[in-house]
Amino acid sequence: MKIIRFVTMMLAVVFVLGMAACCGHDTDVKQTEIINQPTIGQQLDDLEKAYKNGSITKEEYDKVRKTVLDKATAEPQKK
Repeated sequence: MKIIRFVTMMLAVVFVLGMAACCGHDTDVKQTEIINQPTIGQQLDDLEKAYKNGSITKEEYDKVRKTVLDKATAEPQKK
C-alpha cells in the first residue's frame, strides 16, 4: 500500500513540475540560423580551381573574383 502511495505521489510531483516547466517560460519559439559559409580565401581558392580546370572562362573568373572581393570589403569584419 505504501509503495502505491509513494509511486502516485512521485507521478503527481513529476506532472506538476512538468506543467510548471511548460507554463512558466516564454512560449515564443526563437530560431537560430546557422550559416556555414566558406571564407573569402576559400571562395577565391575554389574560384581559381574552377578557372584552372576549365569550368569557367577568364571573364567569369574576373567578374566573380571582383564580386567576392567587393563584398568582402563592404562587410564589417567579424571577430
